[in-house]
Amino acid sequence: MVHFWRLLYSLITIPILWTLLQILGLFNAKVRRGIAGRKHLFADLEAQISRLGEGRRIWVHSSSMGEFEQAKPIIAALKERLPQVKVIVTFYSPSGFENSRKYPLADAISYLPFDTRRNARRFFDLVRPDVGVMVRYDIWPNHVWEMRDRGIPSGIANATMRRQTERRIPFARKFHHYVYNALDLIMTVSQTDADMFRVFSLSHPRIEVIGDTRFDQVRIRSQEARKHMIVPPAVLENRLVVVAGSTWPEDEEVFLPAFLDLAATNPRLLMILVPHEPTVQHLENLESDLDGRISCIRFSALREYRDERVIIVDSIGILLTLYSYAHVAFVGGGFKQNVHNVLEAAVYGIPVLFGPRHWNSQEPIMLAGHGGGFVITDSGEMKRTLGNLLGDDLARAESGAKASRFVESHTGATDRVVEYLQPLLTSTRTLSL
Repeated sequence: MVHFWRLLYSLITIPILWTLLQILGLFNAKVRRGIAGRKHLFADLEAQISRLGEGRRIWVHSSSMGEFEQAKPIIAALKERLPQVKVIVTFYSPSGFENSRKYPLADAISYLPFDTRRNARRFFDLVRPDVGVMVRYDIWPNHVWEMRDRGIPSGIANATMRRQTERRIPFARKFHHYVYNALDLIMTVSQTDADMFRVFSLSHPRIEVIGDTRFDQVRIRSQEARKHMIVPPAVLENRLVVVAGSTWPEDEEVFLPAFLDLAATNPRLLMILVPHEPTVQHLENLESDLDGRISCIRFSALREYRDERVIIVDSIGILLTLYSYAHVAFVGGGFKQNVHNVLEAAVYGIPVLFGPRHWNSQEPIMLAGHGGGFVITDSGEMKRTLGNLLGDDLARAESGAKASRFVESHTGATDRVVEYLQPLLTSTRTLSL
């Protein structure tokens, strides 16, 4: 039966996906970059592989930057324990590939070729990995089946499966049974995820609850971020700092009125506002909205700071460090589509506020359940919750401690993943789990 599904996928699904990709490329710059970036994929990959030399190899695939952040602690731990192992990293999306090309622990970095049988064969002929690991959810069937054909142990790290997934629809469920059943190990984030994978009636892969390496990665990154002083101490002196991170206009419509009302009666309040997309237009719109209501300054002009109450961040890549200065954090995205990474704030032991749209991951609601996070539905609730936390040192400290304990209690997944991978990279190709 697996041959039927492989044939159906290759003869019908793949041509449809390829056609849709070409059409989308006419209108979407990101898709165009992905298509263009793959033009010389095999030539570039061959040049990189030719320089690897001897040593066992592991292929690690991530869809984009967010998933690669989950892969980084695994790669770092493997390199520390087995420095001779060669790591080949691939991405599906341009954002992941373009922002990770200089990642120092990868021995080769490439796009993943489009998922035809021919491309999968050519890819594995070149890479010749001893183990293949895919992160989170980006599972490409022909690459999975090709590993199975070649006897290459394969698995998913940080695996998740939503209860409402379309993969449970009868026709799709049958197809995914044969995809997932070609894997050797599925390492899930939670017991719920493990139970959801078992819905596919899998007989071959071992399903283990391992945890989420994002907790390990955010702890590692926060420890490094604490070493950087990117805001002058004089700016923060005697201030109650609120960091609003990764905000969209929809988030700012709820958050800014609440903050402005509180700031009018509390001169100690300082906000560091970090837009998710700090475009020129967005920055100018924010300054226009705040003009006459409260003083503000851009982060790039902090050398000229004169007690402004709002710092608008006009650069990227520094949010994790900025959270380290906060007494309270608001994480954006929850009033637009999906809340962004709440762990980046919670790791510092501060209360975390976020909007109601948080179904893309389990962490926001778990954080709220532990008392370290607060789901906000409107500006009035934002003002009450933020005001209570800023006005009550004890309540703020207790909530922050709960946030910190929540993060710490979920670390350790990286070591558990590596415990499964290490034997495969030091012995024969058998998955003796």
